[in-house]
Amino acid sequence: MSWNQNLNTSAKTHSKHAIALRRILFFVLALGSGCWLLWVTHQMLSGQTSFAIHVLFLALFSITLPWMVIGFWNALIGLLLCQLSKNPLRIVLPAQMQIQNNEALHSNCAILLCIRNEETRRVVCNAEAIIGGLLKEGVDSHFHFFILSDTNDAAIAEQEQLAFLELQQKWGAQFAITYRRRESNAGYKAGNIADFCKQWGAQFQFAITLDADSYMTSSAILRLVRMMQASPTLGILQGLVIGLPSTSAFTRLFQYGMRLGMRSYTMGSAWWQADCGPYWGHNAIIRLQPFIEHCQLPILRTRSGQNRPILSHDLLEALLMRRAGYAVRVYPQEDQNWEENPPTLPEYIRRDLRWCEGNLQYIHLLTLPKLKLISRFQLLLAIFMFLGSPAWIGLITLTTVAVGLNGFSSTIVHNPYFYALISIALLMWYLPKIAGALDVLLRKNESRRFGGRLIFSINIILETLFALLMTPIAWLNHTLFIISLMLGGKGGWSTQSRDAQRIHLGEAVRQFWPHTLLGLALAAVLLSTQPQALPYGLLFFGGLIVAIPLAIFTSQPGTGYFMVRNRLLSLPEEIHPPSALAPLQLNALQMQAHLNLKKT
Repeated sequence: MSWNQNLNTSAKTHSKHAIALRRILFFVLALGSGCWLLWVTHQMLSGQTSFAIHVLFLALFSITLPWMVIGFWNALIGLLLCQLSKNPLRIVLPAQMQIQNNEALHSNCAILLCIRNEETRRVVCNAEAIIGGLLKEGVDSHFHFFILSDTNDAAIAEQEQLAFLELQQKWGAQFAITYRRRESNAGYKAGNIADFCKQWGAQFQFAITLDADSYMTSSAILRLVRMMQASPTLGILQGLVIGLPSTSAFTRLFQYGMRLGMRSYTMGSAWWQADCGPYWGHNAIIRLQPFIEHCQLPILRTRSGQNRPILSHDLLEALLMRRAGYAVRVYPQEDQNWEENPPTLPEYIRRDLRWCEGNLQYIHLLTLPKLKLISRFQLLLAIFMFLGSPAWIGLITLTTVAVGLNGFSSTIVHNPYFYALISIALLMWYLPKIAGALDVLLRKNESRRFGGRLIFSINIILETLFALLMTPIAWLNHTLFIISLMLGGKGGWSTQSRDAQRIHLGEAVRQFWPHTLLGLALAAVLLSTQPQALPYGLLFFGGLIVAIPLAIFTSQPGTGYFMVRNRLLSLPEEIHPPSALAPLQLNALQMQAHLNLKKT
């Protein structure tokens, strides 16, 4: 098939009619499977169950369904696309985005590195790697690197100014670099970028947004720019972000499963979301003119009348861009596009709860005028991503108490439906990771990238055990945080630690005693009344019991070093290190190189 024929085929698959049919099919599948699950739940509950318990159980379970069902179908569709098509990108991206990666640049692009109280050496190292890569490509005249600082720590601010003065002296003659520090971090990161737009936005067609822990190679950056050039109605293009190699045991466990889950999930969501895709706030490119004109964030007000900035600005900016008539898409394939993930369980929680608060703010934005129907659905889905957590905790507690009081007798549940519901719920919840694992196992080259099928299978088992333990911990974190917000508590945007550090017993106990207490209480109920039910209960709340030792164990340097030495939870970049990561001087890659030298 010729190149023009490929474009014509792609154009047909991306007509409005075809996209509409995809969305109808997806929502029929999602709604149908959700209703079927509710029917299974209804059948599980005996007719002798009290009406109040029956209704409460169904209500709680229905709250958990949107995120679980959408994730299931995204992953399944993505797996089928990856396995059945030689070029799934041709199916999910429109014709004009099928570029050859050698088109000339004719636009100006700002690279925005947003930082706040960060470790200066890491930021400079990443910046130099990006600048050096673009200089090698000979495209430096089309780019301007901005370091946009919101640092409010005086000592760190002084280090920043010295470091970026040296950066300017080293690279300024070859590459345009600007460092700016705001005195106030009003509006957080969204306010930081808005300030850039006000001062310099009119000078550039595009901007690439980066977080302090982001890194993109020149080829990844140029691919995004060329796609934007070829698509005048494309407003935001999000790159698929993957985790950098790390020596932290927690990071290795967390991002291994996340990477597998994102593979099929993102491809499947791109198939039906199409031009209403995601924006994650970093490692993406935006078209500045419509962004400046149409993506100013509304101001939320507290009950006392005070202004409250929007924390999760990215999704809202994507919806406003879409409302303005511009497409928002994701490039759903790994493309040398990285970020660092939290080094410990407490740091992960800190970041996760910020997202939780930000997503719950969307409740006040559901009535924004002129949003597309699918945009309102995306807001609802983002809300239910975290509202599902207290529903899960409620379901676990309600089921445990009911089984403890009545056993598995027919007065409470029909056992076949009970076992079926547990199996289906676990499958649907974890299918994104299962689909990603299958995609690797079914491809010889991909299996080789992950170290071979044997070590990959061992890593999948380890990650699955970790996920089973982590999931209820995250659920209870969200639940306690939501209750705190309802009682007038405050969240906000605190500085994130990106360096591995030991979690000591006292810190772990202070943070995770509620998890341990609830987990032990639920286990005690089943152990004293229905011990045969305890293994099923542990599948859902076992992680609560071990939250304290899990936080401590996964923060120990020795645990991470053991994993590196034995290639446990090693990413492809660690097994076959790309030259693009050499400038970052990552500890995991340096340690692996040292081990390889010792073996030879």
